Amino acid sequence: MSKHLFITGTGTDVGKTYVTGLIVKKLAQLGLQPAYYKAAMSGNDRRPDHFLIPGDALWIKTVSGISQPLEEMCPYVYENAYSPHLASRFEGNPVEMEVVKQGFKEVSRKYGYVTMEGSGGILCPICFDEEKIQLEDIIQELSLPCLIVADAGLGTINHVGLTAFYLKEKKIPVKGIIFNHFHPGDVIEEDNLRMCEWMTGLKVAACVKDGDTELDIDPKVLLSLYE
Repeated sequence: MSKHLFITGTGTDVGKTYVTGLIVKKLAQLGLQPAYYKAAMSGNDRRPDHFLIPGDALWIKTVSGISQPLEEMCPYVYENAYSPHLASRFEGNPVEMEVVKQGFKEVSRKYGYVTMEGSGGILCPICFDEEKIQLEDIIQELSLPCLIVADAGLGTINHVGLTAFYLKEKKIPVKGIIFNHFHPGDVIEEDNLRMCEWMTGLKVAACVKDGDTELDIDPKVLLSLYE
């Protein structure tokens, strides 16, 4: 039976996809048949034949070296770099929960460890006009534990705290935090790590520096994040 983890971020552009790629790569190196999944992906390039390239999925596949086909990774791909609810308002093809669930079930059936990435921060609306779907609805529907990815710099105490408290309020299990753009020895970032752990009761599972090509994490710690 496969194990799962949902990657959420404290906001857009904190590096969820970058960190997720390193996580999937580490799982592949451990021989654990990892896979990637994302409900909705915005801001993608269109090929001359009009096919939309799922950019995040392609990056994950490239950096991790997994053989999972792109078409398994994301059921909803949009061109405009908007929240999925707004992108579908312009492009059509709004997200349906049953489609997301079915795709997730198929991936879970075929692979050992499934890492699912969210869109933007935890409050990002996935669908609004046709059906009200928030990221938390998908997480709860699929019974997934969460890992928070955050920028290590100034302001992250507030962002991490609010994200963690919201998830806990929704009774979603939170397994830990990964800091991205971390600079060892930086007095603010080192203190942010300590303060985020103290305020949330969560452990920082790893710190990722700019340009890292490997995730510096004990395999036992990484595997403990999955359920």
